This record gives sequence, structure tokens and C-alpha cells, in this order.
Amino acid sequence: MNSSERRLKLMLLLQQPGEKLTVDQIAEKFGVSRRTIFRDFNALQEINVPVTWDKYAGYGMMKGYKIPPLMFTSKELATVMVGLNFVKSQIDNGLVEDAEGVELKIKNVLPLELRDFMASLSSRTVVDPYQKYGAIKRDGGDWYLLSSAISQELRVEFKYEPAKGEIKTRKVDPYILVFFEDHWNMIGKSHLRGDIRNFRLERMSEVRILEEKIAQKEKIDVEGLIFRSDEREQKIVVILDDAAVNRFKGNLPAKIFREKREKFKKIRIEFYFDNLDFINEWLLQFGASLKIEEPEELKSKRKELLGKMLE
Repeated sequence: MNSSERRLKLMLLLQQPGEKLTVDQIAEKFGVSRRTIFRDFNALQEINVPVTWDKYAGYGMMKGYKIPPLMFTSKELATVMVGLNFVKSQIDNGLVEDAEGVELKIKNVLPLELRDFMASLSSRTVVDPYQKYGAIKRDGGDWYLLSSAISQELRVEFKYEPAKGEIKTRKVDPYILVFFEDHWNMIGKSHLRGDIRNFRLERMSEVRILEEKIAQKEKIDVEGLIFRSDEREQKIVVILDDAAVNRFKGNLPAKIFREKREKFKKIRIEFYFDNLDFINEWLLQFGASLKIEEPEELKSKRKELLGKMLE
């Protein structure tokens, strides 16, 4: 990046709350020398940016000083637009409306030349067209309310309607939100069952935040929560063509624990999963490029499913 762009990002970095930064830390972050960072500090002082320094803590910004947040380069603006187009392509109607609101607000404060550039990106950059134009939009649940509970470490209560069974009131310690394929999930500790559970947001109703603090003794292991195992899981082994491996690994709703190269451009992949009916249908998208090795029960389900399809 050029010096102007680096100095802008340096100002944004220094005004972030938290610990101050040393020259060495800043130089490493931007991939430049200490001398370059000192020149940047001199340039900022010439335009009256109140950079502060403490010999024990390092550099920061005078408390209360803010710079305009919408000082985008054209590349940064393009990145924002691609991100908004990702959100607008989802089937969650609330997310789409929020993304359109953000886009409108950005357009209203940009200079004319960047506004035209943004309009061009918005109309001619399409992300996930089949999802954007083909899927019916629906309510995806109140992810924002739950994110507020998570940030405040407060318990939530709601009525939940499972795929099978009756509606029950649940009290949960919410840990993380996960968006998977076309829906939001909240993973947290259920007080009804006393263990970690996954809840789909569109099946929740009457969600409210309780004035009950969550007692967290250690940092949340996000990866561990997403790929946690339980007693219902079975080991699944498949043989996959090389050409399909990246798509398989990028979308598999489980964590691969072992993979091994076989002959004839094949990869052996092993993972655990708790729902054979679901994974059977999911694996079907790979057609003849995938062969199920084990378990035998999954092979039987595959034959049964294919038989029904042929009928």
C-alpha cells in the first residue's frame, strides 16, 4: 500500500480501544521498517492528529478523537460491496433488508465519483445468482437479539419447535451464532438437558434476554463447539476423486479427522457424523465421484435411496 493509505489505516488502528502499540508491533503489522513508521508519525503530527506516546505502553490516540469512518479506497469499497452482495443473496429476508439499508447509507455519504463506482458494482457484481434469484426469501430468526445476549454474556429464554416433537420453553446459555448454508444456528448450553445443543433460529419464538449472567470460567472454543462429538456419531469413510475434494472439504458439515491419498487420483476421507439419513442425501451430490466405504448401514441407506429415486 502507498504511504497515504498506510497512514489512514494507522490512524484507524491507533483509535481502536484496547492496549497501545509499540513501533515494532506497528512496523510488523504493515510490513515496513521502524524508520518508516516514525516518518508516518511525523506526517500525522503535521496535520494535527493527536498521537500519544507512553514509554511503558507505546503509541495510541488521544481519548475522544475520531476520524471519519467512511474514508474508503476504491478497492476497500469494492470489498464492502462484494460482502453486501453476499448478504443480499441469502434467503434470510431480515439480512437482505439490513444489507440494503447499509448500502443506501454508504451511498448517501460518498463523493460522487465513488458513488457511481459503487452503483456499478452493485448492479454488475452478482454473488450466488441461483440463491439470489431462485430462492424464496423467508424469516431467518432474530440473530441480532441473540448476538446482543452473547456479547453481554446473558442467558436467553424462548419457545422452540423441533423438527419432531412438541414446542417447549427453553432456557439456554448462548455461546455462538453460526450461519450454515441457508439458516442461522445458535449453539449453547441447554438448561433443559444440561448439555450443549444446537438451535435453529427460525424455530425459535418469543425470544427474550434474561437478567441472568452466564458464568464462563474459560474462553469459548468456537471450533470445538461447531465440531463437537457425541455418543450418536458413527465413523464414516468415503473414497473421493481428486477433482471433487476441495468442494467436499469446503462444504462438509463435519470435521475430517483423517485423509489419505489412494491410487488412481483418489482420496480416502474419514469423519464422524450423527445422522446417517442426512449425510446420505448430502453425499449424493457428488454422484459417481464418491464411493462409500463404511459403515455398512450407510451403504444400505444409499441403495435404498437410489431405489426410491429410480421408482
